[in-house]
Amino acid sequence: MRKRRFREEQIIGILREVEAGATIREVCRRHGIAETTYYRWRAKYGDMDVNEARRLKQVEEENVRLKRIVADQALNLQILKDLLGNRS
Repeated sequence: MRKRRFREEQIIGILREVEAGATIREVCRRHGIAETTYYRWRAKYGDMDVNEARRLKQVEEENVRLKRIVADQALNLQILKDLLGNRS
């Protein structure tokens, strides 16, 4: 099955369709998503508007970048400790 990538604007639009009165099953069928995907999106983006969703994505990307930096620093620190520990 082909993986489809939806932008935040599209996801929020799909959630708003259901809030406007359409059934979940109908909206999911029309957009080609599973009902579990709808519920996962609702849990994540439920009360957000488009700007908040964009900001959430930016913060998540920044968090990944910062975690990578911390991991690199921890690795460098461990290498230095190993080098200094071997000098007896």
